Amino acid sequence: MSWLVALGVLSLLVFFHELGHYSMAKFFGVYIEVFSVGFGKKIASFRMFNTKWQIAMIPLGGYVKMKGQDDTDPSAISYDKDSYNSKTPLQRILILFAGPLANFLLAFVLYIFIALGSPEILSPVLGAIAPSSAAQLAGLQQNDKVEAINGVNISTWKEMSESIAASGGKALNLTLQRGDKRLHVSLTPKLTRTKNMFNEDIYKPMIGVASAGVTHKLSLSPLSVFSYASEQTVFASTMIFEGVKKLITGDVPASEMGGVISIVKITSDATAQGWMSVLFFAALISVNLGVLNLFPIPALDGGHIMFNLYELIVRRAPSEAILVRLTVAGWAILFGLMGLGLYNDINRLLIG
Repeated sequence: MSWLVALGVLSLLVFFHELGHYSMAKFFGVYIEVFSVGFGKKIASFRMFNTKWQIAMIPLGGYVKMKGQDDTDPSAISYDKDSYNSKTPLQRILILFAGPLANFLLAFVLYIFIALGSPEILSPVLGAIAPSSAAQLAGLQQNDKVEAINGVNISTWKEMSESIAASGGKALNLTLQRGDKRLHVSLTPKLTRTKNMFNEDIYKPMIGVASAGVTHKLSLSPLSVFSYASEQTVFASTMIFEGVKKLITGDVPASEMGGVISIVKITSDATAQGWMSVLFFAALISVNLGVLNLFPIPALDGGHIMFNLYELIVRRAPSEAILVRLTVAGWAILFGLMGLGLYNDINRLLIG
């Protein structure tokens, strides 16, 4: 059942992406021939708003077929008044950008719902203390709760970690709650080797403590809810962009790349943890779709935006021959990346 929910979530995210393209195209008077959720053979369809709406057999994507635009045949161009190609380069860029924008907006809304649901967040309560660490030398103990660092109130584990990392190795004054006592302790973080979210070796100031796993509900004011949603959307976008950059530069091995099976499995696992986890991963995947579609690969929205930017700047469209070659190359890159992700997914499943 959880796998069906995961596929449903993925299809919904694709639907919103394509709805962005559809809405902007209709705004500029483009005739939409087909709005499809999924690829391959049609399972069900109906006509509404002069468009054929359909669900296809392979629920791993979707598309909006606009008059005059065909990614499988870039030379199939129409200049009728209601065609995509009759629009100005700027209008076409807005149509193309509307898909990723819809994903960012959807993620923002999902993060608002998450914030309103008061998600569980790690409290700054200390667990295991590393031997010979700054924390042990300063006399910190398990179950101590950090209330402030250098006079700044601390309410989450994340705030505590960020404050220590930003110290630059300088001495810190900690206010602790230990049972019914309040203590003030000074310590100096040590530059320590650790792993970042991309599994890379990095060095940063640390005091040598682990979380006790204690959580509390994050309670936000109405204004803070929007701030939280904005910060989470920007953070997720930056993280995904940084991850792709590291894959390209080789800082992160290609074996770390996942495909649609990983996405479905993670969302499926999240389903078992409750609706809050599903919303978290749905928001993250929505941002993922938005960011990746903006990369300048000719088969993606970013590639088409690149062609239209070229036309906007030089006042002429790329030649048909160049357009066809770059589009074919784009599809080759895209299928190569999808194949690599699928290969890694299968490997992970086989290894266990």
